[in-house]
Amino acid sequence: AADLLALQVRLVMKAHSFIRENVPRVLSSVKDKSSTVPIPKISQYLYFLFAPTLIYRDNYPRNPTIRWGYVATKFAQVLGSLFYAYYIFVRLCIPQFHNSSQETFNLRGLVLCIFNSILPGVLILFLAFFAFLHCWLNAFAEMLRFADRMFYK
Repeated sequence: AADLLALQVRLVMKAHSFIRENVPRVLSSVKDKSSTVPIPKISQYLYFLFAPTLIYRDNYPRNPTIRWGYVATKFAQVLGSLFYAYYIFVRLCIPQFHNSSQETFNLRGLVLCIFNSILPGVLILFLAFFAFLHCWLNAFAEMLRFADRMFYK
């Protein structure tokens, strides 16, 4: 459910950016009674939907080639992060709650289970952010030849 909500939020943000960039251009050309109305092509919109950016432009800087080794490395890092998160979950989180399910309920046991699961939970969260925001999006940026990756500069 959280993944679906995140996807919907991303699509709403992209739709907002697309409308915000194109409506003023269309309105100004209609107001000036221009013979050509600058409507973006469907291929430009589809590229924007898959590109790792929230700012719509008609054209983005593009790399001349795709580095397939880089793409494979990023997907391998995603898989490695998923397996590592699974290992942490199985080894550190599940045993805490499995032991507590066999005992009678007490508040002390629940609090201890929660506090013993905080560090593994944070590590799993960091792994998820690394896998999606760094590896997954960089792999798709490379496959789309998206060259504008100077976000941190």
